[in-house]
Amino acid sequence: MTKAKVAILISGRGSNMMALLYASRLPDSPYEVVLVASNDPEAPGLPLAAAEGVPTFAHSHKGLDRVSFDAIMDAQLRAVGADYVALAGYMRILSTEFVASWEGRMLNIHPSLLPKYKGLDTHGRSIVAGDSHAGCSVHLVTAELDDGPVLGQVPVKIVPGETPDSLASRVVFAEHQLYPKVLADFVRRDTHPEWLLSKVREFALALPETEEKASHGSPGFFVSGGKFFAYFSYNHHHDGVTGLLVKTSGVEEQAMLIDRDPDLYYRPAYLGPSGWIGIRLDRGGNDWEHIADWLQKSWRLSAPKRLTKMMNIADAF
Repeated sequence: MTKAKVAILISGRGSNMMALLYASRLPDSPYEVVLVASNDPEAPGLPLAAAEGVPTFAHSHKGLDRVSFDAIMDAQLRAVGADYVALAGYMRILSTEFVASWEGRMLNIHPSLLPKYKGLDTHGRSIVAGDSHAGCSVHLVTAELDDGPVLGQVPVKIVPGETPDSLASRVVFAEHQLYPKVLADFVRRDTHPEWLLSKVREFALALPETEEKASHGSPGFFVSGGKFFAYFSYNHHHDGVTGLLVKTSGVEEQAMLIDRDPDLYYRPAYLGPSGWIGIRLDRGGNDWEHIADWLQKSWRLSAPKRLTKMMNIADAF
């Protein structure tokens, strides 16, 4: 199994970072920690990560504007080939540019049951409000603070005589249970057939006059008045392979693609002799822009001329 590469950003002791790191060492973990970085060179979590053999990076944000500092961090994340970013007590408001560059791939843990109590002093606010429970949430990071889609939560009972400190000391246990599980489930979705099909469907049905219909036991996509241009194949021949089948210009292009990248491309059993190509989707880290390009190319090879004529004219400009 190819593991997703996760970089963790911290500002302090890094207790959630360590929870994520130790969970990554379990045999069935779908991710590995490739970097722990901080905006504070004195963050106590950095030497803990280094002692566990994880590469670390630190750079003070002082004297730098938000965009410039985030660019430094972004460069480090890309240098280690990070697929995902996990914020774990990272006490920085992120620039819109940084958030956009990691859209859909950056998670954060927050000590409240979002959407309640965004920002700071979450425990005290929940006690004052008379809530029966506090808790923690893992969410996707968006440009608005603590406002991204919630991926998971754990409630924690507020007991009589509760103080912000006593509540915080219990919520942190919930955080350490929740964050590794949610992160693992999130990165594992890249190889889950239902999620992969939803992504293929999103791109395929965005093409003009496209419809979906099951064919030969697989979800297929065709152009109205035209032919099928794509199939989603999940373990279709009991080979454990999840792939996207699309048209090429012919068997010569098919052979060239397989020769160039045999880990990505394969010759499908039934459609292969006709020049179709299979694209593996079950290895994680899919390049969805590349897949969208293939869907469009295959669509053009299948669509009637009345649809492709205008697109060809547009391309000429």
